[in-house]
Amino acid sequence: TLHKLIDNHIDLSVFHEKYSNDGGGCSAYDPAILLKIILYAYAKGITSSREIQWQCEHNIIFKALSCDTVPHFTSIASFVSSYPDAIESVFEQVLLVCDQQGLLGNELFAIDGCKMSSNAAKEHSGTLEELAQKREKINRKIRTCLKEHKKLDGRKPNEKARKQQLEKAADTLQKEFERINQFLKTA
Repeated sequence: TLHKLIDNHIDLSVFHEKYSNDGGGCSAYDPAILLKIILYAYAKGITSSREIQWQCEHNIIFKALSCDTVPHFTSIASFVSSYPDAIESVFEQVLLVCDQQGLLGNELFAIDGCKMSSNAAKEHSGTLEELAQKREKINRKIRTCLKEHKKLDGRKPNEKARKQQLEKAADTLQKEFERINQFLKTA
Protein backbone atom coordinates (compact mmCIF):
# COMPACT_ATOMS: atom_id res chain seq x y z
CA THR A 1 0.00 0.00 0.00
CA LEU A 2 2.75 2.40 1.00
CA HIS A 3 4.76 1.66 -2.14
CA LYS A 4 1.77 2.02 -4.48
CA LEU A 5 0.53 5.27 -2.92
CA ILE A 6 3.89 7.03 -2.97
CA ASP A 7 4.88 5.82 -6.45
CA ASN A 8 1.55 6.29 -8.21
CA HIS A 9 -0.71 8.71 -6.37
CA ILE A 10 1.15 11.24 -4.22
CA ASP A 11 2.59 14.39 -5.82
CA LEU A 12 6.30 14.52 -4.88
CA SER A 13 7.29 17.45 -7.12
CA VAL A 14 8.26 19.61 -4.12
CA PHE A 15 11.14 17.19 -3.39
CA HIS A 16 12.55 16.90 -6.92
CA GLU A 17 14.04 20.40 -7.07
CA LYS A 18 16.75 19.65 -4.52
CA TYR A 19 17.12 15.94 -5.26
CA SER A 20 18.18 16.16 -8.89
CA ASN A 21 20.96 14.00 -10.33
CA ASP A 22 21.73 16.48 -13.15
CA GLY A 23 24.17 18.73 -11.27
CA GLY A 24 27.05 16.27 -10.96
CA GLY A 25 28.45 14.81 -7.79
CA CYS A 26 27.12 11.76 -6.02
CA SER A 27 23.71 10.53 -7.12
CA ALA A 28 20.88 11.68 -4.91
CA TYR A 29 18.45 9.17 -3.43
CA ASP A 30 15.00 9.23 -4.94
CA PRO A 31 12.74 11.13 -2.50
CA ALA A 32 10.09 8.43 -2.98
CA ILE A 33 12.50 5.83 -1.59
CA LEU A 34 13.40 8.01 1.38
CA LEU A 35 9.73 8.70 2.11
CA LYS A 36 8.85 5.00 1.96
CA ILE A 37 11.56 3.89 4.36
CA ILE A 38 10.98 6.77 6.77
CA LEU A 39 7.20 6.25 6.91
CA TYR A 40 7.60 2.49 7.24
CA ALA A 41 10.15 3.05 10.02
CA TYR A 42 7.71 5.33 11.84
CA ALA A 43 5.04 2.64 11.43
CA LYS A 44 7.38 0.27 13.26
CA GLY A 45 8.21 2.77 15.99
CA ILE A 46 11.69 3.53 14.60
CA THR A 47 12.55 7.23 14.71
CA SER A 48 16.35 7.23 14.46
CA SER A 49 18.19 7.79 11.18
CA ARG A 50 20.96 5.42 12.27
CA GLU A 51 18.42 2.72 13.03
CA ILE A 52 16.67 3.29 9.69
CA GLN A 53 20.03 2.88 7.93
CA TRP A 54 20.64 -0.33 9.88
CA GLN A 55 17.18 -1.63 8.95
CA CYS A 56 17.90 -0.92 5.25
CA GLU A 57 21.00 -3.11 5.59
CA HIS A 58 19.34 -6.01 7.45
CA ASN A 59 15.52 -6.00 7.13
CA ILE A 60 14.03 -7.47 3.95
CA ILE A 61 11.02 -5.13 3.92
CA PHE A 62 13.25 -2.07 4.21
CA LYS A 63 15.47 -3.52 1.48
CA ALA A 64 12.44 -3.89 -0.79
CA LEU A 65 11.14 -0.39 -0.06
CA SER A 66 14.60 1.13 -0.59
CA CYS A 67 15.19 -0.85 -3.81
CA ASP A 68 18.15 -2.53 -2.08
CA THR A 69 19.92 0.76 -1.44
CA VAL A 70 21.25 1.82 1.94
CA PRO A 71 20.94 5.56 2.42
CA HIS A 72 23.48 6.87 4.91
CA PHE A 73 21.94 8.07 8.17
CA THR A 74 23.11 11.62 7.44
CA SER A 75 21.19 11.57 4.14
CA ILE A 76 18.06 10.43 5.96
CA ALA A 77 18.46 13.04 8.71
CA SER A 78 19.13 15.80 6.17
CA PHE A 79 16.05 14.82 4.17
CA VAL A 80 13.80 14.90 7.26
CA SER A 81 15.25 18.25 8.36
CA SER A 82 15.00 19.84 4.91
CA TYR A 83 11.32 19.20 4.24
CA PRO A 84 9.39 18.75 7.50
CA ASP A 85 6.19 20.38 6.19
CA ALA A 86 6.24 18.55 2.86
CA ILE A 87 6.97 15.23 4.56
CA GLU A 88 4.13 15.84 7.00
CA SER A 89 1.78 16.53 4.10
CA VAL A 90 2.77 13.31 2.27
CA PHE A 91 2.46 11.26 5.44
CA GLU A 92 -0.93 12.76 6.15
CA GLN A 93 -2.18 11.80 2.68
CA VAL A 94 -0.86 8.25 2.97
CA LEU A 95 -2.21 7.78 6.48
CA LEU A 96 -5.66 9.12 5.64
CA VAL A 97 -5.96 6.63 2.78
CA CYS A 98 -4.65 3.81 4.97
CA ASP A 99 -7.02 4.79 7.77
CA GLN A 100 -9.99 4.67 5.39
CA GLN A 101 -8.84 1.21 4.27
CA GLY A 102 -8.68 0.03 7.89
CA LEU A 103 -4.90 -0.48 7.81
CA LEU A 104 -4.05 1.66 10.85
CA GLY A 105 -4.08 0.41 14.41
CA ASN A 106 -4.59 2.52 17.50
CA GLU A 107 -1.03 2.30 18.85
CA LEU A 108 1.30 1.90 15.86
CA PHE A 109 0.79 2.48 12.18
CA ALA A 110 0.23 -0.97 10.63
CA ILE A 111 0.67 -0.53 6.92
CA ASP A 112 0.93 -3.97 5.41
CA GLY A 113 -1.82 -4.19 2.79
CA CYS A 114 -3.58 -7.04 4.59
CA LYS A 115 -7.36 -6.78 4.41
CA MET A 116 -9.50 -8.26 7.15
CA SER A 117 -13.25 -8.70 7.26
CA SER A 118 -15.14 -6.34 9.53
CA ASN A 119 -18.58 -5.03 10.37
CA ALA A 120 -19.71 -1.58 9.32
CA ALA A 121 -19.37 0.85 12.20
CA LYS A 122 -20.10 4.54 12.66
CA GLU A 123 -16.42 5.42 13.17
CA HIS A 124 -15.71 4.25 9.62
CA SER A 125 -18.53 6.23 8.03
CA GLY A 126 -18.56 9.43 10.07
CA THR A 127 -19.13 13.07 9.28
CA LEU A 128 -16.70 15.56 7.74
CA GLU A 129 -16.07 16.95 11.22
CA GLU A 130 -15.12 13.50 12.51
CA LEU A 131 -12.82 12.98 9.51
CA ALA A 132 -11.17 16.35 10.24
CA GLN A 133 -10.61 15.20 13.84
CA LYS A 134 -9.00 11.98 12.58
CA ARG A 135 -6.80 14.06 10.31
CA GLU A 136 -5.65 16.24 13.24
CA LYS A 137 -4.93 13.15 15.34
CA ILE A 138 -2.82 11.70 12.52
CA ASN A 139 -1.03 15.05 12.15
CA ARG A 140 -0.13 15.00 15.85
CA LYS A 141 1.29 11.48 15.51
CA ILE A 142 3.34 12.53 12.48
CA ARG A 143 4.73 15.61 14.24
CA THR A 144 5.62 13.46 17.25
CA CYS A 145 7.49 10.99 15.03
CA LEU A 146 9.36 13.79 13.25
CA LYS A 147 10.27 15.46 16.57
CA GLU A 148 11.48 12.17 18.08
CA HIS A 149 13.46 11.43 14.92
CA LYS A 150 15.33 14.76 15.13
CA LYS A 151 16.00 14.24 18.85
CA LEU A 152 17.42 10.73 18.34
CA ASP A 153 19.62 11.79 15.45
CA GLY A 154 21.65 13.92 17.85
CA ARG A 155 22.69 10.91 19.94
CA LYS A 156 25.53 8.44 19.41
CA PRO A 157 24.56 4.93 18.28
CA ASN A 158 24.23 2.30 20.98
CA GLU A 159 25.63 -0.89 19.45
CA LYS A 160 25.44 -2.75 22.78
CA ALA A 161 21.68 -2.10 23.05
CA ARG A 162 21.14 -3.22 19.44
CA LYS A 163 23.13 -6.41 20.09
CA GLN A 164 21.08 -7.12 23.23
CA GLN A 165 17.88 -6.52 21.29
CA LEU A 166 18.96 -8.98 18.57
CA GLU A 167 19.99 -11.57 21.17
CA LYS A 168 16.63 -11.23 22.92
CA ALA A 169 14.77 -11.67 19.60
CA ALA A 170 16.88 -14.74 18.76
CA ASP A 171 16.24 -16.20 22.23
CA THR A 172 12.49 -15.63 21.87
CA LEU A 173 12.48 -17.35 18.47
CA GLN A 174 14.51 -20.27 19.82
CA LYS A 175 12.09 -20.75 22.74
CA GLU A 176 9.09 -20.62 20.40
CA PHE A 177 10.73 -23.13 18.06
CA GLU A 178 11.48 -25.48 20.96
CA ARG A 179 7.89 -25.18 22.26
CA ILE A 180 6.42 -26.00 18.84
CA ASN A 181 8.95 -28.76 18.24
CA GLN A 182 8.18 -30.35 21.63
CA PHE A 183 4.44 -30.18 20.94
CA LEU A 184 4.88 -31.85 17.54
CA LYS A 185 6.98 -34.65 19.07
CA THR A 186 4.40 -35.43 21.74
CA ALA A 187 1.15 -34.79 19.88
